[in-house]
Amino acid sequence: MNYQEAVDYLVKLDVFGWHPGLARIEKLMEVLGNPEKEMRFVHVGGTNGKGSTTAMLVSALKANGYKTGMFISPHLVSYRERMQINGEMIPKERLAELTVKVKDKIKVMTDQGYEHPTGFEVSTAIALLYFYEEKTDIAVIEVGLGGAIDSTNVIVPAVSIITNVTLDHMFYLGDTVREIATVKSGIIKEGVPVITASEDPDALDVIRNKAKSMHAPYLRIGRELYYNVLELREDGTRFLVKDDQGYSIELHTPLVGAHQAVNGSTVMMAIKELEKQGMEFSDEKTIEGFQNTFWPARLELVGDKPKILLDAAHNYDGAVKLRRSLNTIYKYKKLIYVIGMLADKQRSKVLAKLGPLADSIVVTKPNSPRAGDWEAMYKEARNYTHDVYKYESIDIAVDKALSLAGEDDLVCIAGSIYMVAHAREYILKLVKNSL
Repeated sequence: MNYQEAVDYLVKLDVFGWHPGLARIEKLMEVLGNPEKEMRFVHVGGTNGKGSTTAMLVSALKANGYKTGMFISPHLVSYRERMQINGEMIPKERLAELTVKVKDKIKVMTDQGYEHPTGFEVSTAIALLYFYEEKTDIAVIEVGLGGAIDSTNVIVPAVSIITNVTLDHMFYLGDTVREIATVKSGIIKEGVPVITASEDPDALDVIRNKAKSMHAPYLRIGRELYYNVLELREDGTRFLVKDDQGYSIELHTPLVGAHQAVNGSTVMMAIKELEKQGMEFSDEKTIEGFQNTFWPARLELVGDKPKILLDAAHNYDGAVKLRRSLNTIYKYKKLIYVIGMLADKQRSKVLAKLGPLADSIVVTKPNSPRAGDWEAMYKEARNYTHDVYKYESIDIAVDKALSLAGEDDLVCIAGSIYMVAHAREYILKLVKNSL
């Protein structure tokens, strides 16, 4: 099996869809020899901010000399992005090799009468096996969906993180914050410290009670650790993190927005907990790690005249953060907004938050089977501006937005991560060809 055959195999496994339960991944890891039981992890869950938090933590760990794995989903361009060590994607030949190894073990379990694992479960197993074989010192694992029955919950981490809890993936997780928090708090393990930056009272109540029942230390940003935003710029965020014992550290991340100070503080809390468990960090190296963080398509500014802003604001909470940043950080004359969202998202609420800022809106179809009636957003967008367009092709939608923009305007492309990823790749080609 070569690399492309491995990717084709993994993608085709999505036919199994999303099925709750850990029985399949637990059996798969068992037939693989349970490598996850020999490793150290940080488990990162939550509604928004998981990726940025993961990226900053991985960069800080790497800067401090630790060989650090990272498992994320979905990917933007290459499947290899999902499994990285020290910021380097898994080599093509290694992904192919490990896919064969895991595929052979899947046959063992299915021959014994066990249900075939899903695509995400298989990619989780490949990542854990990769990190084990490469002898990583620690791996940061991002939850795929929810927490309690997500395949990543097969691990027992050194630290658990729940960034926040808001309404998203309601078809799978529940209709209220309390229901969703119950699922997400399923990553809390016996005696393992849990950190959260959530501010929702219902979410905090659920997380706190779950931590208590699991005898897990419960740590909150804003209580055990504080932050002050010092500067918000188009090229990053500068903030101060401190505690009541006199410790403080000033950090800068290229990631943009006040919410990145919250995510960064969460990372610092995780580092403090890892220090208690014997890992060593220096402020100098940690500062370097934050400065070197890269996380694309999250308030990522590309191009110039006009500026082009890419942001995977795919739910209401993301839209709130994007609007705040558009109002406080970015300078522009006109705003041209390109949007494409999946059918199971809060499209109307997102448009109501972002639509009033836009001079023009271009609606496009996300490149996903979950796009649904994507054209419905075109009708709703007309409530906020008369200058509204719709194009099924993402490339044509981007071209139209750029044609509407003057040198001092801002083209903001936001919504489904699948759509934003495609637009990003297309724009980077345009920029490269213009040089």
